[in-house]
Amino acid sequence: MSLTSKTKGNEAESLFSRARTQSMSLDRIASEQDAVSQAREAKTARLRELRLEKEAEDRAAAAALAASPKQVGPKRVGKR
Repeated sequence: MSLTSKTKGNEAESLFSRARTQSMSLDRIASEQDAVSQAREAKTARLRELRLEKEAEDRAAAAALAASPKQVGPKRVGKR
């Protein structure tokens, strides 16, 4: 093997190694972003569910309050 073919081979291996490292880094970054996105979506869904439950409870409480008869204060007995 001549010196230039070894040099070209080493150069090609170096380029391939860099490309592989970059690809692995990009894959890792993409998977981390996916994990963050999934966590955000899960948290948003959980918070939405809690909010809807609270709103339903508030509506039920308001309806119960509106349906209950108004209380009249005790009659006053006394001298005038």
